[in-house]
Amino acid sequence: MAHHKSAIKRIKQNEKRNARNRHQKSTLKTYIKRVREAVEKKDKEAAVAALQLAIPVIDKTATKGVIHKSNASRSVSRLTKLVNTLG
Repeated sequence: MAHHKSAIKRIKQNEKRNARNRHQKSTLKTYIKRVREAVEKKDKEAAVAALQLAIPVIDKTATKGVIHKSNASRSVSRLTKLVNTLG
C-alpha cells in the first residue's frame, strides 16, 4: 500500500476512473449487442433503430478516450454494413 499522500490520492483517482471506464465500455458492448441481435432476428426496423442509438454511444466512448477513435469508426462501419445486409 502507498504511504505518500499523493500516491494515495492517485490510487483513489485511478479506481474512480477505472469504474467509470468499465461502465462506459459495458454500456457500449450492450448497445452493440442489441444491433447484432436485431440483425440475427432479421428485423430491419429494430436493427436500424438500435444502430441509431448505438452510434452516438460509440462516438461518445471514443471521445472520452475509453476506446480509440479508429476502433469507434471501425465499429460504426461494420455495424452499418451488417444492418445494410438486411436489404
